[in-house]
Amino acid sequence: MKVAFIITISLFISFSGISQDSSAIHRKIPIDGNRWYQLTNAEYGLQALTDGDTINNVFTGWGKIINYYDSYYPVIDGESITIDSIRMFDRTGPIAVPTTLFAIDSNWNRIKIATYSGGFYNQWIGPYPNRSTTFKLDTAVKNIRYLMLTNGDDYPVELELYGYYKSPNPIPSLNKKSVKLGNVFGVNGYEWNFENPLTDPTIIDSTLLKPIKTFTGFRHYMDWQKLEATQNSYTYNPTRSGGWNYDTIYAVCKSNDITVLADLKTQPIWMQNTWPSNLINEENVPVVYGKNFADPNSYLEQAKVAFQYVARYGSNALVDRSLLSVNSTPRWTGDKINTIRVGLNTIKYIECDNERDKWWKGRNAYQTGREYAANLSAFYDGNKNTMGAGVGVKNADTAMKVVMCGVADPSTDYFRGIIDWCKEFRGYKTDGKINICFDIVNYHYYSKDINNTTGTAPELSKTDSIAKAFINMVHQYAYDMPVWVTESGYDLNQNSTLRAIPIGNKSPQITQADWLLRTSLLYARCGVERLFFYQLYDNDTSSNNYSTCGLLNNNSSRRPAADFIYQVNKMFGNYFYQQTLNADPVVDKYSDSTNAMYVIYVPDQIGRTTNYTLQLSSGDSAFVYTPTPGADTMSVIKYKIINGTITVAASETPVFVTTKNAAPVTNSNNRYKLYPNPGNHFVMIDSLYNNSSISLINSSGQLIKTEKNSNTAYKMNLPNIVAGMYYIKIEDAYGTHCLPFIKTNQ
Repeated sequence: MKVAFIITISLFISFSGISQDSSAIHRKIPIDGNRWYQLTNAEYGLQALTDGDTINNVFTGWGKIINYYDSYYPVIDGESITIDSIRMFDRTGPIAVPTTLFAIDSNWNRIKIATYSGGFYNQWIGPYPNRSTTFKLDTAVKNIRYLMLTNGDDYPVELELYGYYKSPNPIPSLNKKSVKLGNVFGVNGYEWNFENPLTDPTIIDSTLLKPIKTFTGFRHYMDWQKLEATQNSYTYNPTRSGGWNYDTIYAVCKSNDITVLADLKTQPIWMQNTWPSNLINEENVPVVYGKNFADPNSYLEQAKVAFQYVARYGSNALVDRSLLSVNSTPRWTGDKINTIRVGLNTIKYIECDNERDKWWKGRNAYQTGREYAANLSAFYDGNKNTMGAGVGVKNADTAMKVVMCGVADPSTDYFRGIIDWCKEFRGYKTDGKINICFDIVNYHYYSKDINNTTGTAPELSKTDSIAKAFINMVHQYAYDMPVWVTESGYDLNQNSTLRAIPIGNKSPQITQADWLLRTSLLYARCGVERLFFYQLYDNDTSSNNYSTCGLLNNNSSRRPAADFIYQVNKMFGNYFYQQTLNADPVVDKYSDSTNAMYVIYVPDQIGRTTNYTLQLSSGDSAFVYTPTPGADTMSVIKYKIINGTITVAASETPVFVTTKNAAPVTNSNNRYKLYPNPGNHFVMIDSLYNNSSISLINSSGQLIKTEKNSNTAYKMNLPNIVAGMYYIKIEDAYGTHCLPFIKTNQ
């Protein structure tokens, strides 16, 4: 039977008789399974639909928020497809809901070309259920822009298309971006992280502000309710809900070189009240109840508040004030009142909501990529200025950058749905580019192990592959626009499935510090231009995921993760990634306008150490900086360059190497010599002053042992301790000095 079908196929291919451009040839049309994307929260893609396997069913996962949905296959630049014949392998028998295959032509017409209903077990069938052995289409389909499947969870086991095919144009080479190291040290937080509601929510609390200066970016979780507690009545200073002073928060961020990303999110209470009481949830899609998620006009209210906000905090001082309004009614006698202000120039980035792919909240809180594109189009420019005056970000400030919401599922499917909606409904600019309704791509990713049972080092998770997928995607479809990651982090509670684990003598806090710093370095290496960690403080002490991700303690002191960020940014924040010289240990080269810097570390989570010989092109000395918990500066050791190289002891904590001292190195620190480093059974310390106290301290700050010495050289025997990073603390008449030391098992 199978041979007979193959003969039939060969016959209709040979005599299809469709004339085509000479560059197209008649053949089985190659389908790149990775190109399909699904407009639902599918766990797996559609690669199996065209993989040649007629035994195993196509499975895209359980728990879809939309059970009957569309999937798109884009035809890319230079590619040409004409379909004249289709066959599908049926292995499932009859299905309840047929699967329909459409071709979308150059005029966006949907043309049904095949229906799969099953019922012909274990055989090839054609596109017409009532003519199952007819494979040839009644009419060939040309000028195909997309293929589209509409279906439930039932697919043919295999799909084959035949006709004329021309290969796409080559994709131009990707030029990796040179990311500034300081830009990947952002953090998420709230207005109460700046202003204390127990004292005065309208002024900056200096105790709260000090540790925030650790970070270069602040993603402000900004609830719509704060801005518009009453519809069409806007407040900023003070906000009608909570009494916060946004003017001052943003001004102090600007004065401290902290870039703010304002994330406008959630429904205000007056919008929630349009929903039935049993459906109310502030994280529902931001529309009045009953509105069509796919219609840009449904998002008018959100686009209006975005205009008002950007007019105030953007850079355009010429906004038409007649379009602006504030609630100037005092809350009580003597209360400060809101006034209209424009062009304060304190915000350059605004994000349209947060995680709009909230499948866990149900359909009322979930938008497909195409629905969210409609939302973005209203938010961006009032759907190309069709929604009236005073609507949309760009109509208040053309310089303001719109950031798409950070998606919870870091799949490029969602983004591609947005882009294709823009092609269809926003069209193309005069320069031929797609009229895209956002400026920056954004996603969230928390590094877990493959079983989602614990956090894992960024290099051992999908962090790298996902980042590269997004970078390649925007290169192919969106003109290399910036890619940001606006949530990433690790819990400290050891019952969380997102926890940072203890490694050797390192506490979870030190592991969190290592992994977050390495996350920043990994994203800079991939070309992700900004990163914001989740978040400033713990939500609570529970084992719930994301509850204990805080980088600061409740008393506003820095945890080790914040120490590492503070120290590295202070010394090397103005350096830009250049290239990767080695994979294991990782060796990345950075530079500023005049100097080179090298980052070296082991990309593992077992306490592994190794030596690396680094080639240096200039200088007679090198300085090796190691992030240090509980300090304001990294510890530093000066090494003599011999024959153009130094040997660096690499561990799972990154070290930073320069030939020009980036910060003062005390003469006393230069004086001491530690060897062997790394070492196993002992460490020698030379050039000591008389009557020194020498201590061995682990990376968590715990004292292991202390010994006294009255000579200029001393041998410290190492106890039976686990391998990892330690510090030799030397106390003498000239002060206290800490030198990093790596203990090995070899």
